[in-house]
Amino acid sequence: MKRLVLLSIPGLRPADLSSLPTLQAMTASGNVATLIPSFPAVTCPVQSNLTTGALPNQHGIVANGLYCPPIVSPQELRPAVAELAEASVEMWTMPNAAVLSPQIWDILQTENGLKTAVWFALMSKYCGADHVCNFAPIHNQDGSESLWCYTKPYLFYGELRDRFGHFPVKHYWGPLAGLPASKWITDTAVVGVENFLPDFLFLYIPRLDYTPQKFGANAPQLQGDLAELDTLLAELRSGLTTAYGAEPTWLVVGEYAMTDVNSVIYPNRILRELGTLHLDERDGREYLDPAKSRAFALCDHQFSHVFFNDADPLLIAKVAERFRRENGIDEVLVGPETAKYGLDHPRSGQIVLISKPDSWQAYYFWNDDAKAPSYAGTVDIHRKPGYDPVELFFNRETMSVPLDAALIRGSHGAPVRDASQKTLLACSDTALVAERTEWRDVDVFELVRRFFVS
Repeated sequence: MKRLVLLSIPGLRPADLSSLPTLQAMTASGNVATLIPSFPAVTCPVQSNLTTGALPNQHGIVANGLYCPPIVSPQELRPAVAELAEASVEMWTMPNAAVLSPQIWDILQTENGLKTAVWFALMSKYCGADHVCNFAPIHNQDGSESLWCYTKPYLFYGELRDRFGHFPVKHYWGPLAGLPASKWITDTAVVGVENFLPDFLFLYIPRLDYTPQKFGANAPQLQGDLAELDTLLAELRSGLTTAYGAEPTWLVVGEYAMTDVNSVIYPNRILRELGTLHLDERDGREYLDPAKSRAFALCDHQFSHVFFNDADPLLIAKVAERFRRENGIDEVLVGPETAKYGLDHPRSGQIVLISKPDSWQAYYFWNDDAKAPSYAGTVDIHRKPGYDPVELFFNRETMSVPLDAALIRGSHGAPVRDASQKTLLACSDTALVAERTEWRDVDVFELVRRFFVS
């Protein structure tokens, strides 16, 4: 019986293979190629590319977050995503219903009658796979969160918690991001396979995702991460081979590659200069109100969507022209120009700002750190109108995140311009990827499909 495990590992590059002897052994019977991630090369869009074979203009995942304009209800903008109704900007918590194209597990079930499992794909909550495990904290009425994971079957998380403890979310992102989260994911995936024996397993391992952002794409500290990843892969290989009774076929992809950055852009500060932001001041602190702003930027690594609540063509043209003069900006795409990267979708901003590979974009909108919003100094991935990697530098003496975006040394997301931005595609099947030495992330969907029909 054919069994395929798709490992999605952000930050994995061809150059890393020499430091991963287990991965070399896992795929020695097959082929290694390079993979080109599509723009925007960030987790939610790339995982959607991998699992649908489509680009954002079809599957609708245009960033790691979504913005629901005040003039359009969530039901009108994205009919199936009712749980986003109360938020103007929503980062990271999109349910699977936000994905508008069929995913590979849906296809495998329908066409082949196969059993599928998904472990920690970011938007897998309520997805159609037979078995699922993903972090999904319970949001309490007092604003606190209780640790929990969404699993299918629902009570399965209780079994995993009793055996491995709660999912260690503090090691999933932020200053303590590291081995425990990835190990929990891989350990529980083995148990999932033991229990359910899926024909297809999608497994996300984030072990390489944070050190390069903090220290640089080729930082010495990365060797320690690679050694830990190799040990995880050895344990995973042994565990899944035992559970299946034979070694599965491995298909390993790097979601994106990090590049060194030496500058940061602040799109919202520029929009503030142009008078498009609406800021509320409370207790001496400033808070961005996206719904009342004429325009604001949702910043995500090396790109931003600029959303206009006032779609005045003259204002859009003025804003675009201002950003074209900004150092560190590589491209300013306006309206239909976003089709260049398959990003022409109603969820995209009227303007998309793309950084040069050595620059990234921070969400900061305040000009005086004394007036920064209360959440700016905290590890809070949901209230910030954009991704904030500076949380990696949380200061235990001050118990706060420093408000210095220049600390970041690595980023990703920009379109692939050279080999340093390409990632790895490795497969233990001798024929599956042999025909080409270079693939795109959207090709992976068809590779999985082909595996089960060949």
